[in-house]
Amino acid sequence: MTDLFTPITLRGVTLANRIGVSPMCQYCAGEDGKPTDWHLAHLLQRAIGGAGMVMVEATAVTPEGRITPGDLGLWEDGQIAGHARLAAAMSHAGTVPAIQLGHAGRKGSRLPAWFDGAAEPGWEIASASDIPMGRFAAPRPMTEAQIEAIPAAFAATARRAVQAGYRLIELHGAHGYLLHQFLSPLSNRRTDRWGGDFEGRTRLTLEVVRAVRAAVPETMPLGLRVSHTDWVEGGWTTEQTVELARRAAPLGVDLFDISSGGVDPDRQRIPIGPGYQVPGAEAVRHGAGVAVAAVGLITEPQQAQDIVAEGRADLVLLARAVLRDPYWPARAAVALGRVDAVRTPPQYDRGWNRIAPMAMRTETGAPMPPL
Repeated sequence: MTDLFTPITLRGVTLANRIGVSPMCQYCAGEDGKPTDWHLAHLLQRAIGGAGMVMVEATAVTPEGRITPGDLGLWEDGQIAGHARLAAAMSHAGTVPAIQLGHAGRKGSRLPAWFDGAAEPGWEIASASDIPMGRFAAPRPMTEAQIEAIPAAFAATARRAVQAGYRLIELHGAHGYLLHQFLSPLSNRRTDRWGGDFEGRTRLTLEVVRAVRAAVPETMPLGLRVSHTDWVEGGWTTEQTVELARRAAPLGVDLFDISSGGVDPDRQRIPIGPGYQVPGAEAVRHGAGVAVAAVGLITEPQQAQDIVAEGRADLVLLARAVLRDPYWPARAAVALGRVDAVRTPPQYDRGWNRIAPMAMRTETGAPMPPL
């Protein structure tokens, strides 16, 4: 039986288990968008905790694609070294280092989440249409040339991510950010080839998929995070997500990360509860025949185990749960009677009442170096 601690292979990359750490914005990069020591400490701690994959927060593909001035970026070569430090540290801890690439669109030029308001000084925001989001400023509708430049920006950033050593790339098409703004009829009122019907509204996302797939090695897995529903009447739906997955998979998407909401916070009505987004992941998995990750109030080991064992998702991604406890994956292995699956560095074996076995040594026979 497939369980939470069964390895999973996506293209040329194998995750040691079905637990991943979701991208979580930290809003503490420098003005140049480079990672800081905070990012290293935050990500390395969770990598040591035993997750099969740890994903770096939404990383902007252009300076104007940031949510806040404190967002990470990878829009220029000078940012590669800082990301390489993160990827190397996570790899050394035994996890698969992943990164989410995104563009905020009309949700950009804001203050960090614990404040409220626009960044000062900020930058002009742009989107599919001039429809503002809540109290955000009205965006400038993007020109055809500006839209056509977006896939190239994602592709160039993806190449830098490969250079930095990341082993899985996810495209952010959820939570009301730029790609979602084009997908949803609530935010996309265009009448040209980038809007209107389903074909037009999905065009940018699919063009980004094509561009990124062509820019990275064939063996590198590519993921796509999508809000499966806007939770607003007349908005993007689960059925449309299933159809998008059917079209994106043949273009090279290996994993669909299924979340929800975000494009219209004022009107969305979300039935929040344990695992409330899992039905969306299950619908996409079975409706499109693709691999999916489930997210959203997955907090207990048995809950996560059941999601995977029952075939509702191929892996689970955790956020708040691993903020509270970076060692959630290792504790889950113990709770589920799979202490053999506890995957932490040998320096930590004593914490799990184990003696580091010879198998934990490197291929050369020398002990593993300190992290």
